[in-house]
Amino acid sequence: MAKKTILDFQNMVSKGEKIVYLTAYDYLTAKMQEKAGVDMILVGDSLGMVSLGYDTTFPVTMDDMIRHCQAVRRGAPNTFIIGDMPYMSYQASDVSAIENAGRFIKEAASDCVKLEGGGPQILNRIQAISEAGILVMGHIGLTPQFMGQIGGYKAQGKTAQAAMSLIRQAKLIEKAGACSILVEGVPTAVGKAIAEQAGIPILGIGAGSFTHGQLLIYADMVGFYDNFTPKFVKKYANIGETLTNAFREYTMEVREGQFPVDTEHTYKMDEKEIAELEKLLAE
Repeated sequence: MAKKTILDFQNMVSKGEKIVYLTAYDYLTAKMQEKAGVDMILVGDSLGMVSLGYDTTFPVTMDDMIRHCQAVRRGAPNTFIIGDMPYMSYQASDVSAIENAGRFIKEAASDCVKLEGGGPQILNRIQAISEAGILVMGHIGLTPQFMGQIGGYKAQGKTAQAAMSLIRQAKLIEKAGACSILVEGVPTAVGKAIAEQAGIPILGIGAGSFTHGQLLIYADMVGFYDNFTPKFVKKYANIGETLTNAFREYTMEVREGQFPVDTEHTYKMDEKEIAELEKLLAE
């Protein structure tokens, strides 16, 4: 299949077609998602929790992100891939933001980068990256890199004033040059209002059904990551339980001598060679 471009996504929005968006962090998962026909893949800094075992996304580095983006690109060569800019890879200056965004494009063949926030500083970064010729996706609402300021992983925009603040942020992010925006953890009415007033694709994760597309963290929706499950996640499988049971069965069979079975799971040797080997061993 041909890789979609930002123009394809804009056409999908104009036709009322939903954009399918998932996270992936490795070659095999990306390969399966491309086979399934996913439109976009986000290599999210959530890999810090899902793949690297951190409690938050804060420790994730640019090198972590580039390595995982490279693996995802190898698995999904024909899918639009977004690289998530990790904590402190863009906040310090326009120059560092452009340099780090450029690494996603140059080293990992990503199609776009994503960064969090909608304040004046972040708007400057979005504009700078966009003017450097790199596609930028904004991210507002529940923004994990700002969880100290928003009080943790909590839904945002639950009052009329808070909702209007997010709607204004979305407009400013679009004006700054973003090609799309991810809206996370807001009431349906807020996601709907942002999508209706936007001139660019609005993707939602926990933002209701009116956004132009939906994102889920793949490890949540297949039951792979079980430390906690957000309210907005629908589980389509329970891979974690399946894997645990498979590992448990393997452990039992090895310990009890049931695996491997030499007639099924090992390589054969010609009887003459076995006899010759036994002769050599006896010398």
